[in-house]
Amino acid sequence: MSAPEIAPSRRRRPAYRRRLRSRIILSFVLLGFGLTTLFAIATQWTRNRVENALVEDLMNRNIEEAAKQFKNDPSNPQFAVDQIRAFVYTPEKFDSVKVNRPEWYALSDGITSITGTDEAGHPLSYKLAVRKTPDAWFFLAYDMTRASRGDAQFNRAIYGSVALFSLFSLLVGWWAASRVMSPVTELAQRLRRSGRSSEPEALASHFAEDEVGELAKALDDYAERLTDVVKRDREFNADVSHELRTPLAVIRGASELLLAKPDMDDKTRARLQRVQRAEQQCTDLISALLLLSRNERGHGAADVGRLAEQLLDAHRTQLGGKPLTLRMEGAVGQVVVDAPDAAVTVALSNLIGNAVKYTQQGEVVVRLGDNAVEVIDSGPGLSVEDAARLFERGYRGSHAEHTQGGGIGLSIVRRLCALYGWRVRVVPGQERGVIATLTFGV
Repeated sequence: MSAPEIAPSRRRRPAYRRRLRSRIILSFVLLGFGLTTLFAIATQWTRNRVENALVEDLMNRNIEEAAKQFKNDPSNPQFAVDQIRAFVYTPEKFDSVKVNRPEWYALSDGITSITGTDEAGHPLSYKLAVRKTPDAWFFLAYDMTRASRGDAQFNRAIYGSVALFSLFSLLVGWWAASRVMSPVTELAQRLRRSGRSSEPEALASHFAEDEVGELAKALDDYAERLTDVVKRDREFNADVSHELRTPLAVIRGASELLLAKPDMDDKTRARLQRVQRAEQQCTDLISALLLLSRNERGHGAADVGRLAEQLLDAHRTQLGGKPLTLRMEGAVGQVVVDAPDAAVTVALSNLIGNAVKYTQQGEVVVRLGDNAVEVIDSGPGLSVEDAARLFERGYRGSHAEHTQGGGIGLSIVRRLCALYGWRVRVVPGQERGVIATLTFGV
């Protein structure tokens, strides 16, 4: 089971691939590459088609001329026409074609592309026009080797153009992204600077009437509403804190006066002491909540051992006969924290209170360690769902059916840890129960 652990939050830098500037640049590069590639493919296809059409038309015309020339002068069976080699075979030489040029022998009328090597072993490519009649077979060979070399050069030029225009698209995208993102970056910088003061700076006046200007107006409106909410919340917390301290001071004074009477019976004295402890608990809680509402760290020298001992003494008086032993391992003064007593008391009180509440028998041990304190109980332990949702506000565990509480105690502990940089960790015990560890400092 994974243990829930609350630590100070650290700001994560966004991944580079998620940046809007990168998306704009990538869009330009892909657009330039795609359009250039499509244009190159279309150009190459058009060039090959036109070239083949011209060559085939030329060969068809020349083979017709070869047939006419043979008809006029049968004594000249082999000749060249328009720089195309022409071969004419009479019926008595048909078999020689099969022997000397077997790749020609089986061809039917038409134009065929043939590749191979010449006598020297060099690559050879040519188009062969075939016309077979009972009187003669006509073959016209058009050398395509030079044209193939031209195709290779043309392809290299096309590939170079694609790379060049893709690079150009990258530069254009970089420039466009800088121009587009410049006001957004300026808005982010101004927003970051304005967050350092309690009164946010107006942003809309620094930008043009465009989309960024509309965003700045929306942020100004949101900042104004958020500032009002925070101001009202702080005023409410301050007012509540001030107004509650007065009746609590009255309760403290009255309880102290009553406890000073020597003729009070033990039962009434115990009840007054419980009222006194409840008043102190309310005072500490109000102080801690006021610190959280202001988001400011209070300072002090809180003795964790002394506070834990006081909390254990308070819970011993409330056991009501429950077979539970409360003890502390460690000495007073062993762990001293730079924080007000109220903040440390609220954090420890919730951890110790939960341990006492859910443990029906056995013991609850508060163990002081190296700049940390552990609260170990022998209760029913943690379920998987409890471990995952333990620090959620308002969540009550699976063993809280018959207990009182609103499920906000550990939520307050989590907020105190985030404010002071502490760490709280709750894990199941080795056999049963729960071990809650509160570490002061990171």
